[in-house]
Amino acid sequence: MPSLTARQIADAIGAVVVGNPDQVVTGFAPADSARPGDLTFAENEAYFARAMASHASAVLVACDFDAQAKTLLKVANARVAFARVLPLFFPEPSLAPGIHPTAVVAATAVVDASAHVGPHCVVGERSRVGPGVVLMAHVFVGDDCVVGEGTRLHPHVTLYARTHVGRRVRIHAGAVVGSDGFGYVLDGGEHRKVPQVGQVLVHDDVEIGANTTIDRAALGATVIGRGTKIDNLVQVAHNVVIGEHSILVAQVGVAGSTRLGNYVTVAGQAGIAGHLRIGDRVTLAAQSGVMHHIPEGQKWMGSPAQPDRVTKRQLLAVERLPELLRRVQDLEREVASLRAGSAPAALPPNPPVEG
Repeated sequence: MPSLTARQIADAIGAVVVGNPDQVVTGFAPADSARPGDLTFAENEAYFARAMASHASAVLVACDFDAQAKTLLKVANARVAFARVLPLFFPEPSLAPGIHPTAVVAATAVVDASAHVGPHCVVGERSRVGPGVVLMAHVFVGDDCVVGEGTRLHPHVTLYARTHVGRRVRIHAGAVVGSDGFGYVLDGGEHRKVPQVGQVLVHDDVEIGANTTIDRAALGATVIGRGTKIDNLVQVAHNVVIGEHSILVAQVGVAGSTRLGNYVTVAGQAGIAGHLRIGDRVTLAAQSGVMHHIPEGQKWMGSPAQPDRVTKRQLLAVERLPELLRRVQDLEREVASLRAGSAPAALPPNPPVEG
């Protein structure tokens, strides 16, 4: 881990040093485990109090915090600065350029001299592997694929034929990009497969999580827009188009031919039916079941999903149901007594109501 001064870190992330600019920082750690020489961070008052009580020598803080006891690196947004600082102390391992002797590279493939092709990788016919690309062990790149500059494919990633991956993309272990879309028609009582002859286009700066699957299009392309981040165990079906800078959290499923706009957030285990249009900056809560088009800027939740205010009112009403049922039972007994021509007697205990 490198040693840096507070001034060097500040220059790298655009921070202002309050205290000793020559303070040497040798590591980065949370407050509760920080040692002398470490930098820690505080994005709120509780974190700041813990940081000031810690053994850390310097603290990365938002601009509205101040103290005399430690060197502070003041920034507009502590969490953003945290993300920028970590690579200074934990740089990504660099792998030497070259093709491992166990790799199989087709004669018609083009692999840039600066790329790293690891053990037991396969690069298919006419595929192109760009500058600085890293293919870790057991990566499979099918025929006619393109892997853009600076992209890193972790072990056991599979790119089916004709998959195009942009620059600076990260695809984590076990992900499969370009597998057949799930397309069948009923023919004479049997499910006949519709050949999936399209491709997948992954634009620049995308990240795809471990064991995620992205199906190629029946015709045309399944598209993942620039800067979009996809978590582990996500399923993106054929002909889906996802816009730029969207977020899909773990176990999300998007059915075929649906289009998501830019800056869409889909929380964990949400499912989106096929042929829908989800507008820009839409947020879908966890486990939402989306069955309708959603205009831009809205927040939906529930299954079936509805605008969040509607679903919240329904959930509150459901919470009140046991009490409402008890009140109805009391009223029914009073009405029965009045119809019998007598004043209501002492009522027997209410029967238990589930919920």
